[in-house]
Amino acid sequence: MLWLLILLALVFAFINGFRDSSSVIAGVIASRSMPPRLALALCGFAELVAPFLFGTAVAKSLTTGLVNPEMVTLNTITAAMAAALAWTVVTWLRGIPSSSSHALVGGILGAVLKTSGTRAIVTGGLLKVVLPLFLAPIIGLGVGFVMMKIILFATWNATPRVNRLFQRPRIVTMIGLALSHSANDSQKSMGIITLGLLLSGKLSSFDVPVQIVALCAAAIALGASRGDWRLIRTLGRKIYIIRPINALASQSSSAIVLLISALLGAPVSTSQVISMALLGSGAAERMNKVRWQVGGDMLITWLLTVPVTMLISALIIGVTQVIVTWVG
Repeated sequence: MLWLLILLALVFAFINGFRDSSSVIAGVIASRSMPPRLALALCGFAELVAPFLFGTAVAKSLTTGLVNPEMVTLNTITAAMAAALAWTVVTWLRGIPSSSSHALVGGILGAVLKTSGTRAIVTGGLLKVVLPLFLAPIIGLGVGFVMMKIILFATWNATPRVNRLFQRPRIVTMIGLALSHSANDSQKSMGIITLGLLLSGKLSSFDVPVQIVALCAAAIALGASRGDWRLIRTLGRKIYIIRPINALASQSSSAIVLLISALLGAPVSTSQVISMALLGSGAAERMNKVRWQVGGDMLITWLLTVPVTMLISALIIGVTQVIVTWVG
């Protein structure tokens, strides 16, 4: 069961990188600041490096900070991981930007509540995980709006050619965003695998081994270097026509929110933060510039993610229990 959990977690990290790299590079692609292949290559390299630089606070918050390890089993965590991965794959196949963070939290909560009840949930840890998940997109929207207003104020008398000045800074902010994304999201798979090692007796305490850091970094970087072109088109063109000035504002805002979240140990949704920062930077120019319906469709998917993955993981546990009882 441990090897199955490790495999599921690494596939989850790969798809996470594959999907979320679309959020990271959508701005530079849509604004034509960089060739797509080069953007993906730089994104993949940054995603590979980041997990070694920013610690494992998120990994602890999402696992031992959320549930009591003494009251959960390896089977429970495996079911949680399977539920999160199933929802991530379904939304990916449909080309819908969704939150892998919400999926994983929902999977963990559903599986743990089904097997151990509320007593296995760490209340303080639950608040530390849930509040950032819902507050970070709002903060991203606000920071993106303010950042864009500052840039517009600084360039209010400039001609449209000013967009050329933002080409190179945009590349820097994209790399920073990729670092911030991996610093937060790679730790989710790290945390799950490390918790599995702890529950199986391979570790005596929750300390993420460097080998696990390397595996998760490689998985998320490999996924990021591939890129999901359907989601790139959704984020880069359907929300509104992105110019280099918009890309600079939204990606610098997103990088700030994601990096601070990672350092504080708060798991957040990269796709949500980036999408909302894009909406904020567009709205700072003109409210009617943004295609709000696209943002509304994303919001519905995000709101459904936690309850749906809770249900899926609970069903996996239930079906497994029935099969074990029947076979026994």
